[in-house]
Amino acid sequence: MEFKSINPYNGEVVAVYKAQTESEVNQTLEDAKEAFFKWRSTPTAERAKLLKKVSDIVRRDRDKFAKMISLEMGKPLAEAQGEVEKCAWVCTYYAENADFFLQPEVIKTDAKESYVSFEPMGCVLAIMPWNYPFWQVFRFAAPTLMAGNTGLLKHAPNVFGCASLIEEIFTEAGLPKGVFQNLFIHHDKTENIIANPIVQAVTLTGSGRAGSAVGALAGKYIKKSLLELGGSNAFIVLKD
Repeated sequence: MEFKSINPYNGEVVAVYKAQTESEVNQTLEDAKEAFFKWRSTPTAERAKLLKKVSDIVRRDRDKFAKMISLEMGKPLAEAQGEVEKCAWVCTYYAENADFFLQPEVIKTDAKESYVSFEPMGCVLAIMPWNYPFWQVFRFAAPTLMAGNTGLLKHAPNVFGCASLIEEIFTEAGLPKGVFQNLFIHHDKTENIIANPIVQAVTLTGSGRAGSAVGALAGKYIKKSLLELGGSNAFIVLKD
C-alpha cells in the first residue's frame, strides 16, 4: 500500500510513501521497548541537553520545515514559519523546566511520609492531525520524551513528509534509536498497535468520531488515553 502527499494548491504529488509491513511495524515497537529501558534511566539533564539540540535544529532549518508544511497541507509560508518557531520554543521550555515539573511532591496525610512521584510510563502512541503537522507533534513529543517515555507517531497520511522530517530532527540531535519513531500505516492497523503490550498510552488530536474510536480501543485494552477532539468555533468565509 502507498500513501501520496499531494499539494492542495496545484494537485501535484509531493512524494509517495510506502506503508510499513507487519514485520517493520513489529520491529519499530521492539525498538521503542528497548529504547525505553535506557531512556528512562537517562538523567533529566542529559535529556534536556538533547532536547535543546532539537530546538537548535528546528530554528536552524526553519524555512526548510516550513516549506514542507506549506507544500503538504497548503498553509501560507509565513504561518508555517511561525508554527516551526513555536516548536523550537516548546522544546526549549520543557528542556529548561522538566526537572522542576518532575520533582516529587510531598503531601500531607495521616501517614508518616506521603509523596507523589512522577515516573515514565513507557511507549506512548500519538495519532496526530494534518492541520498543524509540526506543532501537534512537538507539543506531544517535548513533554513526553522529557518525562522519560518513548514516542511513536502515527501522523495523518497527507503529511508524511513532515513526519519524516520530524524523525530526522530527533535523530540528528542525537536521541538514541527507538526513542522517537514514525509509523507509516493505515488507520485499520491502529487497533493492533494499541493492543500491543509495548504501548502503554495513546494520545489523539482529531475529530470526535476518531476520538470515539480510539478512546474505545484504549478502554478495551486498558490503556491510558488523552484526547483533544473537534471544536465548534464559528467562522465566516468571505468571497475574497
